[in-house]
Amino acid sequence: MGADHNRPAPPTPPGVRRVLVATVVPLFVLTVIAAVVLWPRDGGPEVDGGSPVPRYHGTVTRVVTEECPPQPETPEGGGPGVADGPCGTVTVRVEQGPDAGQQVETPIPTGPGAPTVAVDDRIVLVKLTDPADPAASTYNIAEHQRGAPLIWLAVVFALAIVAFGRWRGVAALAGLAATFAILLTFVLPGIGAGGSPLPIAVVGSALIMFVVLYLTHGVTAQTSVAVLGTLGSLVLTGLLGTLATAATHLTGYGSEDATTLSMFRGDVDLHGLLLAGIIIGSLGVLDDVTVTQAATVTELAHANPGLSRLQLYRAATRVGRAHIASTVNTIVLAYAGASLPLLLLLTADSRPVTEILTSEFLAQEIVRSAVATLGLIAAVPLTTGLAAVVTAAGRTAAGHTAEGHTAASRPGPTDGGDVPAARTPGGGRRTADRNLALEALGGGRAAEGFPDDHAPTHPPAGRPHREGGTDTAW
Repeated sequence: MGADHNRPAPPTPPGVRRVLVATVVPLFVLTVIAAVVLWPRDGGPEVDGGSPVPRYHGTVTRVVTEECPPQPETPEGGGPGVADGPCGTVTVRVEQGPDAGQQVETPIPTGPGAPTVAVDDRIVLVKLTDPADPAASTYNIAEHQRGAPLIWLAVVFALAIVAFGRWRGVAALAGLAATFAILLTFVLPGIGAGGSPLPIAVVGSALIMFVVLYLTHGVTAQTSVAVLGTLGSLVLTGLLGTLATAATHLTGYGSEDATTLSMFRGDVDLHGLLLAGIIIGSLGVLDDVTVTQAATVTELAHANPGLSRLQLYRAATRVGRAHIASTVNTIVLAYAGASLPLLLLLTADSRPVTEILTSEFLAQEIVRSAVATLGLIAAVPLTTGLAAVVTAAGRTAAGHTAEGHTAASRPGPTDGGDVPAARTPGGGRRTADRNLALEALGGGRAAEGFPDDHAPTHPPAGRPHREGGTDTAW
């Protein structure tokens, strides 16, 4: 936009601030009270997962491959076969545990998902003990060590954000840390302790929203509008998710992970967990849309103080439509990417397409994508309308624009008088609209009040030429 983003935004009038404070503060207090009430008091029932298998770090020093031995005849009468490879031994230097510093031999890992090892690879060993003879034990390779690569990736991630966003990037990292803190200390323990997943997810998402938005974007009227828009859209998403899962009779057992969880934690409400996942998954995209819409309205109002509340709403909504058009595709692709193994499994299914689409596995993903998209679409008019009302109210309360003129008039071309924006010489509604657009893009010829086809070739008196470097800032 043509506005000077280095210019500080005019302060929000006291009346508008009071209204926002009276709206946002009670919602924040209510969220904190709900979090205190729902906060997990214990860790939930103990799960007997057996004794953990000891795991130690090691480094591969030697790999020896050999021909796999023949397999015995199968009971069906088939002839002898050859075992699936590779076969051989791996020598590993143990770095932890009672055998630290010693060289041990393990078989080469085989089977689906088995790691491929080479000399100098840093791996994780598991120590297996024979139940019949506790003194006898063997080592097997479980997986590669991934700690160091993940740390370097996190460092590059943080440096890139700070280098590009500077202090705003630091605030974004702090907001990310706060998000994980709320998820790990409130949401997951609360659900694990047997609490209802839906209210825990709503309260947890609201806490994340308040902390992250104000920490990242500052305590401003624009951020408060984004907070209100996000909270309203979040509640709507929860209601739509409840109705959609009830109408489609989803149970929450639509994935292998959910089925496995039910075996270990039968007290967890998987249907509520599905709704909680929809709400938490929608929060990040909702934040993006609401912050963008609030910022768009603010920038349009700063670039062209002559725009009315309805004009602000319409212009920002056009931006929102373009944003939604790309974000909807982003949501679907994100869910599809996370469910690629499931989608591939379904394509190999011999059942009719209609039966596959209505199965719980795929219906769950369809409901998840559709509900998130509906909440996202609702966020655009809601946040844009709130931002337009707050911006117009602040401008009316201030009484004048940044240039000291009323919002309904602009300087004339010759005598410095006020010419109504809708009655610019060279007239007509089309010319007036073009003048407003040029003015919002930084003050072109029409912004000076001249007809679009009859502007002088030299700048008007009292305003130096742009090449002179003395043009006054917006």
